[in-house]
Amino acid sequence: MNVPSAAPELFTWEFATDPYPAYAWLRQHSPVHWTKLPSGVEAWLVTRYSDAREALADSRLSKNPEHHAEDAGGKSKTGIPGERSANLMTHLLNIDPPDHTRLRRLVSKAFTPRRIAEFAPRVQQLTDDLIDGFASRGEADLIHDFAFPLPIYAICDLLGVPREDQDDLRDWAGMMIRHGGGQRGGVARSVKRIRAYLAELIHRKRDGLGEDLISGLIRASDHGEHLTENEAAAMCFVLLFAGFETTINLIGNGVHTLIRHPQERARLQESIQRGERALLDSGVEELLRYDGPVELATWRFATEPLVIGQQRIAPGDPVLVVLAAANRDPARFAGPDTVDLNRRDNQHLGYGHGIHYCLGAPLARLEGRMALETLLRRLPDLQLAVDPDDLRWRGGLIMRGLRDLPVRFSAV
Repeated sequence: MNVPSAAPELFTWEFATDPYPAYAWLRQHSPVHWTKLPSGVEAWLVTRYSDAREALADSRLSKNPEHHAEDAGGKSKTGIPGERSANLMTHLLNIDPPDHTRLRRLVSKAFTPRRIAEFAPRVQQLTDDLIDGFASRGEADLIHDFAFPLPIYAICDLLGVPREDQDDLRDWAGMMIRHGGGQRGGVARSVKRIRAYLAELIHRKRDGLGEDLISGLIRASDHGEHLTENEAAAMCFVLLFAGFETTINLIGNGVHTLIRHPQERARLQESIQRGERALLDSGVEELLRYDGPVELATWRFATEPLVIGQQRIAPGDPVLVVLAAANRDPARFAGPDTVDLNRRDNQHLGYGHGIHYCLGAPLARLEGRMALETLLRRLPDLQLAVDPDDLRWRGGLIMRGLRDLPVRFSAV
């Protein structure tokens, strides 16, 4: 990897394609770096593993954007576009204890190991059905044909969205993805549509509760947990939003990495053919570390003066922990720019750390593991259908993912 000799330019299209040389420069020369983001908001970027891990667990860094020192206009440029105007702010990404503790407890039951294991057959069915849809063509766009619909349908099932409504959710979510690197207005319109639908669905479900997550939230509210309608809608929205985009990128980035590293891919395919699971499990963790789906952790705001990596942070300052940089820190990982699917002691920060550790990580891991295993088993000669330099990455701030991933393979 060629590390720049001078301060790199951040958040360009070239940077989006390969941000890791720039992050290496920051780790070495400016590990807690003040910068202006494309939105115009200024923030600290934390890039070293030790600093990142501490910051993610520091209670003096609030998730509540009301602690941002900016005026209302500045506050509206942080977080998910459109969530403020759609009255969807009271979700896990924007609140602190004790409200965070209360709301996380309500939904954590949906992501226990037992519930995820029970959901596994449905994820496998979705995976096979989607591959069946393009396997005979000999070519596909793995983002649009596979990595995108798989987690959408899975999280819809978990929430309890009726099957006849799931394609609408898929379309609205697709608008969020397509507009992710462009104007915020397109995302905001999609957010409002999703919010209106979720509010209506919550009302509908009161007449016939099931075993799904939305029904569970309604039961909790009816039994004195004090879950407001806005909290319920916001909770469902953030589970939908975070649940599909992280998994899209895990699958897309993961397949891309395996194609670009044929020796590691061959090791994994041979292991899968032998019916083994250990290398697949450790391999998913390595893919999360090497080029994971979440580039920067979601926003934090200093509530009092503090120091991160010898840098003084003022109250109200925004802090963005760069997970992608921390996960390539040579002070923590041996050979951090090398893919080793059998890597041990892989305590990456791909899904965060501390009380805000990604609630849906077990489901995302299950989906990623099944998607990769099934693709490599059923389409063993899968290859890129374009020159690697022709691939384009979405330009959003938080997530890291490909716009598309054209592949070819022997039709089956």
